[in-house]
Amino acid sequence: MDLAERFKSQDGLDVGNGDVLIAAITSCTNTSNPSVMIAAGLLAKKAVERGLSVGAHIKTSLAPGSRVVTEYLSQSGLLPYLEQLGFNLVGYGCTTCIGNAGPLAAPIEDAVVENNVIGAAVLSGNRNFEARIHPNIRANFLASPPLVVLYALLGTMQKDPLTEPIGYGKNGEAVWLRDLWPSSREIEACMQTAMNPATFRRLYADLTKDHDLWNAITSSTGQVYAWPASTYIARPPFFAGFSMTPVMPAALRNARALAIFGDSVTTDHISPAGSISAASPAGKWLQSRRVASADFNSYGSRRGNHDVMVRGTFANVRIKNLMLPPKADGSRVEGGLTLHQPSGEQTSIFDAAMHYMTDDVPTIIFGGEEYGTGSSRDWAAKGTQLLGVKAVIARSFERIHRGNLVGMGVLPLQFLNADSVTSLEIAGNELFDLEGLDGDIQPQQEVTLVIRRPDGITNRAVLRLRIDTPVEVDYYRHGGILPFVLRQLLVQKKMDCKRMP
Repeated sequence: MDLAERFKSQDGLDVGNGDVLIAAITSCTNTSNPSVMIAAGLLAKKAVERGLSVGAHIKTSLAPGSRVVTEYLSQSGLLPYLEQLGFNLVGYGCTTCIGNAGPLAAPIEDAVVENNVIGAAVLSGNRNFEARIHPNIRANFLASPPLVVLYALLGTMQKDPLTEPIGYGKNGEAVWLRDLWPSSREIEACMQTAMNPATFRRLYADLTKDHDLWNAITSSTGQVYAWPASTYIARPPFFAGFSMTPVMPAALRNARALAIFGDSVTTDHISPAGSISAASPAGKWLQSRRVASADFNSYGSRRGNHDVMVRGTFANVRIKNLMLPPKADGSRVEGGLTLHQPSGEQTSIFDAAMHYMTDDVPTIIFGGEEYGTGSSRDWAAKGTQLLGVKAVIARSFERIHRGNLVGMGVLPLQFLNADSVTSLEIAGNELFDLEGLDGDIQPQQEVTLVIRRPDGITNRAVLRLRIDTPVEVDYYRHGGILPFVLRQLLVQKKMDCKRMP
């Protein structure tokens, strides 16, 4: 890859690797620190006064977690300087950090995709997992708010702000980091505007005051929600067919591999929070409900609708299913695709899962080290369960996701010693059994994976059951934590009724 190579967009703009395309002061955690927000404002003020500007092609935004932030930035006179650099208020709350940046300008996005440009985003958010910030921006950097402003001015990640000018201002004069970076004394001088309790009381004592749009929203009444038709909120299926008698999980026989993943598969890979592609299963479902692509919003905003979220499971545009053969150049196919077995047909993971469920074929997900790392996203486990997956077998698990899988009635199983998908030569076209789960199961017991290959050869590997505690055994026997808790509540309710005179 030639890092110096530039490409022309349709509107004549040069685009190259390392170019900053998104610069976002975002996230309630970073913007709740007034010292770094004031530092960002002071840096912007010095930059504007020296004649610097941010490229118009860079998507800049300001999205603090509280109205107090814009209040003290205004009182200190710093907000206009941020706005002059393009950091205009877009709202209060989750934006770029959870994939709500929105699209890039079409000519820029086309140039990035067509030329495989590694563009950059710089944001003051908490997460930068693959494809989370933007599906077509591959380099995502977390930074403090003043550094977000600084790199927006630089325009590229390929310059060193410690040894190269940030830009050239009035009369072509070089402007250096030392000219822009605010001192502790300068920050302290503005801090009093951010430490006024009366501001908090005025803005948040009455959350409904001056919110006409919110107050105008009609709502239902009563204690039971009526579940009107909606592509945002739908009645979840987790209690479908519920009864007071739990059905013991059936033995796993003749299972198929739904997907095989490598190391460090994050919950953002499993259940993305960002934009929805029109060509994805979720996008097609929304279009079938007459939702225009411009109104798709994001997976995060539609997490109250299981039909969207299950179709988004394993739909991250950067996820790599190792069941698919590599490309001619050795790189891996990206996106939520798999090979349905035994046909070998390439299809979406969602469509394959529905096919298997229709045929009553259980499925398994295989992974490497650190499966489920990242955000503790409940939908990563919920979506896995709704796809009909009965077990996830990996080299190791992230702690919270392992527990969430158990909570949804999905078996987490761990390879022992040096065993892995690679060492066991699992290709994804085999049939699988799990032995040792009949009858009473024990925390962390051994389970045998039976691998039956198409050529008739059978191999076995010992796994560790990662149901780690007795109460997790109870969760699994009940089909997950939700039916377990509901049965407990109903039993308690019945006992309370009997005690009543």
